[in-house]
Amino acid sequence: MEKIKITPSPLSGEVTVPPSKSAAHRNIICAALANGTSVISPACHSEDIDATIGCVTALGAKVEEKNGKFYITGIDRDKIKNKSVTLNCGESGSTLRFMLPIAAVLGTNATFIGRGRLPERPISALTDILSLNGVKCSSSSLPLTISGALTPNEYKISGNISSQYLTGLLFAIALNGGSAKLTTELQSSGYVDLTARIMSYFGIIINKNDNIYTAKGEFSPTNSVIEGDWSQSCFFLSAAALGGKIALNGLNLSSTQGDKSVIELYKKFGAEIKTQDAQIITKGKNLNAIKINCSEIPDAVPALAVVAANANGTTEIYGGERLRIKETDRIKTVIDGLSAMGITVKELPDGMIITGGKAKGGIVNGVGDHRIVMAFAVLGAYAEGPTIIEGYKAVNKSYPTFFEDFKRLGGKADVITDR
Repeated sequence: MEKIKITPSPLSGEVTVPPSKSAAHRNIICAALANGTSVISPACHSEDIDATIGCVTALGAKVEEKNGKFYITGIDRDKIKNKSVTLNCGESGSTLRFMLPIAAVLGTNATFIGRGRLPERPISALTDILSLNGVKCSSSSLPLTISGALTPNEYKISGNISSQYLTGLLFAIALNGGSAKLTTELQSSGYVDLTARIMSYFGIIINKNDNIYTAKGEFSPTNSVIEGDWSQSCFFLSAAALGGKIALNGLNLSSTQGDKSVIELYKKFGAEIKTQDAQIITKGKNLNAIKINCSEIPDAVPALAVVAANANGTTEIYGGERLRIKETDRIKTVIDGLSAMGITVKELPDGMIITGGKAKGGIVNGVGDHRIVMAFAVLGAYAEGPTIIEGYKAVNKSYPTFFEDFKRLGGKADVITDR
């Protein structure tokens, strides 16, 4: 297993966060559903984004990269209907949950495959809807083959498992009519807002009335710019909070990305945060423990947990039931990592209680989870001794250049080669 050694060295300086993975998925898919050619910039790559590009290409979209931009020509719906295609979603839950209703609307005979933990992640809420509305599903987990065409209806979906289900259905109703009705309160609602905003760029207006979503308009080609990724910014916000001073470029302060709300949590911890000339500048100070309801920001938990590890007092993170079904059981993997580095932590069914101290360094298993690797690289930079992270290449899932930026800010990260 690939390993990387983090030698303590505070991070400071200036960094431009990568384009938002969440926004990139949605822009690429909208462009693929439009009748014509859209220009999406900047062109960005990670394993998850490349999975989405591969899926829309398999369905007939044309994706070219020129001068740092994606030129995407939309799918010909007449040509793809009844065709047999294989859609490899890699380890991307977003790709699977977005593309499944789309492939059903297009009437393809689509086989969905994936790897890692993706075959274990839940999709029965979507396959149940498809099965009730004209689509034959071979199973409720990967590998999965669908056939038939989705008929318009009022699709009822729970909002407390993943907002990605609703986003997938919004693509379906925008293409084919019908509506989507939430049967429970929606969590991570900011990402559905992000979906609606990006769809509006492409000519689709999403309306909500009493938890019922409808769509009007047609997907039309456009030029769209992918904003910076608030989820990835969390790792450098944490690094600064732990004792550095970091200026972040490329973030949209008006973004509907759910993880933008972490700014207020870093302030509650005690970090000094200000905006200046379109930058977010974060500086570490004495940190104090807080309570965190992570139901709207589950992806930020690993980054916030390493701040809690250095905060005075006891931090409680709760509301994270969905963390159990991410790329790993992130409650368990965060606890294992903190414990390996000498931090006292107690497991809760929906989170954890972290007693702040001083990380000692140690050996952390990244368990193939990009956010675990990045979080513990940050904690390792402020530990009392070196930290070895196993499986560091997991960052390729979302942020392939993470360690380049980490070292540019003064971090010390050296690949260990087993001989």
